[in-house]
Amino acid sequence: MDINVQWVFTSMALLGLASGMIGTFALLKKQSLIGDAMAHAALPGICIAFLLYGQKSLLLFLIGAACSGYIATICIQFIVKHTRVKEDAAIGIVLSVFFGLGIVLLTWINQHEGGNQSGIHDFLFGKAASLTGSDVNVLTVTAVTVIIMILIFFKEFKIITFDRAFAQGIGIPVSLLNGVLMFLIVSVVVIGLQAVGVVLMSALLITPALAARYWTEKLEWMTLLAGGFGALSGVAGAYISLIAYAPTGPLVIIFATVLFIVSFLFAPKRGLCSKMIRRHIERKKLQSQQLMYKRGEQL
Repeated sequence: MDINVQWVFTSMALLGLASGMIGTFALLKKQSLIGDAMAHAALPGICIAFLLYGQKSLLLFLIGAACSGYIATICIQFIVKHTRVKEDAAIGIVLSVFFGLGIVLLTWINQHEGGNQSGIHDFLFGKAASLTGSDVNVLTVTAVTVIIMILIFFKEFKIITFDRAFAQGIGIPVSLLNGVLMFLIVSVVVIGLQAVGVVLMSALLITPALAARYWTEKLEWMTLLAGGFGALSGVAGAYISLIAYAPTGPLVIIFATVLFIVSFLFAPKRGLCSKMIRRHIERKKLQSQQLMYKRGEQL
């Protein structure tokens, strides 16, 4: 296998691992829409960075996307604080406006000479084959950093996720850690844009975590399982993308969705089929006990 292909697979595995792990906390803190808003809000930042620099540079795109996402976050907080609009509606408004602006800028870029060749359109649905060596390095370093941060602050993230008041009572800096958690979510979203795409990156955060939720009650195992499901989805999607020359994002999310469906149906405790089997067995046991009781009365 070519060394470049190996690097792409490695970076996609790390991206999926980081996405699944940080997505666990986003899911449990009910911040799933934040990842979606950040992914869509990043598009105008990417386009503006391209217009200013004149050529493709993942590092500058990441800076532009992060700035755009930060501005979107400020807009959401401003709307919630100064109006009667609820947070979910504010996220929807900001997401739509920023994504619409990004599509306008993207269309303008692609209509000019060199726009289509820049690869910037790959940020819509993602394309692993478009990753260069420098792109892979940036993606890998950022993903590894996010994973290390999760491992270092895992206990603190766990406490602030399930009991914010208790965390404040024992002196944990809740606001600071919430900011760190949000920064990690935005970082994963931004580095995954070129590989998975603006449209579907948020799904890579949430779908593996949803699948893992069906297999365990413990946060530690859920985080590991979500990371494993994300890594498997990333590698599988990248492999099919490289073979079929198709957008990576849809393939990654399709594979992650398959894992979710399997978990939803066949997980030992929470799976739908498993529940139906247990109910059938319990019904049979109850019927058997009732029959034995009737026979005992007859005797």
